[in-house]
Amino acid sequence: MFFPPQPQHAAPRSPIRGPALPIGLAATAIGVLLSLAGAPVAETTDELAMPQPSVVQEVPAVEVGATTAADPCSEPSVLEAIAVADDAAIIAGFGGGESFRSAVVAGNAPCIALDDPAHVWVVVNKARPLAPVPFAPSSLADLPLQMTTRSGQARTDVAAAVGEMADAAAAEGAGRIGANNGYRSYELQVVTHASHVRNSGQAGADASSARAGHSEHQTGLALDLVACDSSCGAIESFGATVQGQWIAANAWEYGFIVRYEQVGSGITGYKPEPWHLRYLGRELAAAYHHGGYHTLEEFFGLPAAPDYAH
Repeated sequence: MFFPPQPQHAAPRSPIRGPALPIGLAATAIGVLLSLAGAPVAETTDELAMPQPSVVQEVPAVEVGATTAADPCSEPSVLEAIAVADDAAIIAGFGGGESFRSAVVAGNAPCIALDDPAHVWVVVNKARPLAPVPFAPSSLADLPLQMTTRSGQARTDVAAAVGEMADAAAAEGAGRIGANNGYRSYELQVVTHASHVRNSGQAGADASSARAGHSEHQTGLALDLVACDSSCGAIESFGATVQGQWIAANAWEYGFIVRYEQVGSGITGYKPEPWHLRYLGRELAAAYHHGGYHTLEEFFGLPAAPDYAH
């Protein structure tokens, strides 16, 4: 069979393989490509600037230690009380017994010396001798109690306070209170301690009697009580008496503490002495009682003193 030759002017095949796109669809595709080409390129996340807050508030810096604790010793009321040696007014100027104690423990009371025997807050023990060692109180008064020895004096304020306390005990039906010892001089304390050494040896004496210069009796702030009903008993039996029990519960209200308790023996170095009272004044005695203290060493943040250095 004869086929006629193809015309030479026929349109050439498209170089794109496959069927040709319709003209409308092709035009749409071209427009999309052109719009994408003209759009700005998006920045990366790292390059994006964070939005700024509309109001920026600056946090004030904290100044640690910028405020210095007030020194109670610079208060006019305290300075006036110091000038006239009024212990009660000095303590009141500090804000009371607990504030006074706190200031002393914190080292914020430079005008208060715990080794000054002229003041009710003095602490004398086996490690803290009196200064001077032969110290004697400036004024003494007779104790208004029945006495069993001739050491029947104490500081004037102590004598007045113990008289008031004994009257209260009697009024409340606790019986009559007397005293065995009050103030003892340095010289008398030498004799007293020596008698204990003879009877009990050095270790035994040091557990029940202070050496001269280390005794609270020498300050005029301490006294040993006895129970006096039909007659006065010995100091060793005082703790078990009605008077002794009343004193343990109520002495703080009159400015006294029981200085040597069983619970504090390891700190003071003395056997329990429920008869040995120490005067602190009402404010400090109340702070001592309410704070649950059992030794003056703990009360004022001082180290234990169970033994003498020599």
